[in-house]
Amino acid sequence: MCRQQYRGAEWMLCAITLCLFDRSAAQISYSVSEEVDKGTVVGNLAKDLNIHTQQLEERGFRIVSGYSKKYFEANLRTGALFVHERLDREELCPNLPRCSLNIEGLLSYPMNIYRIEVNVLDINDNAPSFLEQIHVFNISESSSTGERYPLPIAQDADTGSNSVKTYKLSLNEHFSIDVSSGGDSMSAELVLQKALDREKQPIIKLTLTAVDGGKPAKSGTMQILVNVVDVNDNTPSFGKSLYKISVTENVPIGTTILKLNATDLDEGSNSDIRYYLMKRGNVDSPEKFSVIPESGEMIVMAHLDYEDINAYELRVRATDQGASPRSGYSKVLVEVVDVNDNAPEISITSIMTPVKESAEIGTVVALVTVTDKDGGKNGLTSCKVKDSVPFKLTSNYKNYYSLIVDGVLDREIVSLYNVTISAVDEGSPPLSSTAVITVGISDINDNAPRFSEANVNIYVKENSKVGVIITSTTAEDADANDNAKLTYSLIDTYPKSIPITSVVNINSETGDIVSLQSFNHEELKTFQFKVQATDSGVPPLSSNVTVNVFILDENDNSPAILAPYSEHGSVNSESIPYSAEAGYFVAKIRAVDADSGYNALLSYHLSEPKGNNLFRIGTSTGEIRTKRRMSDNDLKTHPLVVLVSDNGEPSLSATVSIEVVVVESTADIQTQFRHVPIKEESFSDLNLYLLIAIASVSLIFLLSLISLIAVKCHRSDGSFSRYGAPMITTHPDGSWSYSKATQQYDVCFSSDTLKSDVVVFPAPFPSVDAELVSINGGDTFTRTQTLPNKDKVGYTLQLMLE
Repeated sequence: MCRQQYRGAEWMLCAITLCLFDRSAAQISYSVSEEVDKGTVVGNLAKDLNIHTQQLEERGFRIVSGYSKKYFEANLRTGALFVHERLDREELCPNLPRCSLNIEGLLSYPMNIYRIEVNVLDINDNAPSFLEQIHVFNISESSSTGERYPLPIAQDADTGSNSVKTYKLSLNEHFSIDVSSGGDSMSAELVLQKALDREKQPIIKLTLTAVDGGKPAKSGTMQILVNVVDVNDNTPSFGKSLYKISVTENVPIGTTILKLNATDLDEGSNSDIRYYLMKRGNVDSPEKFSVIPESGEMIVMAHLDYEDINAYELRVRATDQGASPRSGYSKVLVEVVDVNDNAPEISITSIMTPVKESAEIGTVVALVTVTDKDGGKNGLTSCKVKDSVPFKLTSNYKNYYSLIVDGVLDREIVSLYNVTISAVDEGSPPLSSTAVITVGISDINDNAPRFSEANVNIYVKENSKVGVIITSTTAEDADANDNAKLTYSLIDTYPKSIPITSVVNINSETGDIVSLQSFNHEELKTFQFKVQATDSGVPPLSSNVTVNVFILDENDNSPAILAPYSEHGSVNSESIPYSAEAGYFVAKIRAVDADSGYNALLSYHLSEPKGNNLFRIGTSTGEIRTKRRMSDNDLKTHPLVVLVSDNGEPSLSATVSIEVVVVESTADIQTQFRHVPIKEESFSDLNLYLLIAIASVSLIFLLSLISLIAVKCHRSDGSFSRYGAPMITTHPDGSWSYSKATQQYDVCFSSDTLKSDVVVFPAPFPSVDAELVSINGGDTFTRTQTLPNKDKVGYTLQLMLE
């Protein structure tokens, strides 16, 4: 039947639905803590109700409740029931030891109703508090030691272990505190330890502290003022220290349930007694009951509900009307008699799932608790497992059961069980309920982590910042939970001389590899290490991936001028005859650059004097030659500044100064090894043919030389056979291309000279070092540098064509 909470359209929808359709699923139960974040998943309705997620959207599944707020909503794509509004157990179920919200899930076409119960679990989010900030005791100075004075009880909106557990009293010489428990409540009494003397201390200030049982515990305080008064030495006394009465939960409002009676041996106003109901920590108590001060009649002020509170422990006070009033105290225990109006409730307090398929018979899967808010026979229940499944219930104690394995489990046959538990009470007529426990069957850890590839090549620029992530390695594990939780570690490195812990570090959780130093391409071009991924299974499984790191060159080295010339700042001089023809060789500037590739490709320029029309320099060779013959108007001394620039971004450069002196005859020239002037303005046909012949012979020589090198390397270590034979291609513009396997080298000659340098720049190749080779003089093969690794990356060649 629809609850009273339904209002408006929702109430009508519920009524029409129940009238037209008599189809409903068994009630399912979930638990969620109060104050959880919005969006927190409570349970999977699609799985628990055995409904495909596609049907949820097609049949318009929605959550209906009779509450003022829509506390829960369903995700139609996943079937998850999640928190939609803030849950406050104290607001939803004030003063109730157990808080549950009942909602319905509706499916259309055809219409189905699923009853869902969500238990809101208490957290310790409320501190104990007193209804009064200051409580005053008027105690006669004639009071005997040992006399007791009930203290106000603190209230705590939390329940169970989070409610008030004890009281503490500030240190003093007159009073102590005696804490006692009765049922689910705690009470405290102020005990007089030392006789009072009003003349010495008329007012005593104490602090009462209430402490709850939460972790961490919370507390609240109240000030107690003790007024020490004189004379009136007889305290009203109740006939009983405890009154017990039973009231049915449907008792009418205004019914008198008890008449209090206290006596006072004093006379006059000192024996005129008034009765009062003391405020309790349970704020609901004063609202449920009231006492008429003059007569002492206790009446019911509000409807009672056994399912909300089945017993009330009240404190009553009888106070005389003397000049110094004295009070007597008593307890009233009101027991609410139940009627059978609640079905049993099944809760799963602990679920151990999934269960390994190797689990033995008798293995505990879940702990089941059955409760019934009713009392007596109405609250007695029995519980069993429905259908034929390899599980059964065994009784632990009263309504506590264990769901255990009762047969052989085979994941390959059944990987998931929906175990239905049925509970029925002994009321008349009996009421029943069911709950479904989903038990998954799991495998053992039989899958090792797997990387997507066996080798990872990464490229890092030199001079990069320390602490940056240079790459991230990620492995996948087909297992689940801890068996799929991976940790990453570094295990070894190549070359062995490099301690990997000083170069890189790895995040054990994410696999991010972080550099620990700034790399220098000129010192370290490549290194290798392995990353191991290990799962958390028992026993753990692992796999490795090889990481090759290549340091990319940055343009961080300026060109250096080679001898016999020195850099800018000193004077270098050369002499040429006055009769020198156009193209006369003056000098050659040589420079080197510690960088690699295009960063080491140098070009030569005359930067001073500006607009010089007598000399020119080969941009790629560094050769300084005359552009024309001398004239009488030309100076005898020509200071030149040569700028050598590399091809990096940004470009770095160096300068050298040369002073060219014009002499009258060649006998005065001190510089040796002058080349014969070449007249470039005009070439005869014979010169052209001669040039072609020289180039052809040089090309044939170069091809023969490279072939010889390839054969020798192939015979020695087989490295060339690994990467393929080299290939040299001659382009129409006079440049050469040298290719080897996946590497290709472009060799360019300048058009302003027949003497050129050939520079070959190696490309990175996995797991190898580099070797530098040069060819001097056209027919001499010299290995100028060999790194320890046997494998070769490439060569830097210098070809001198005369």
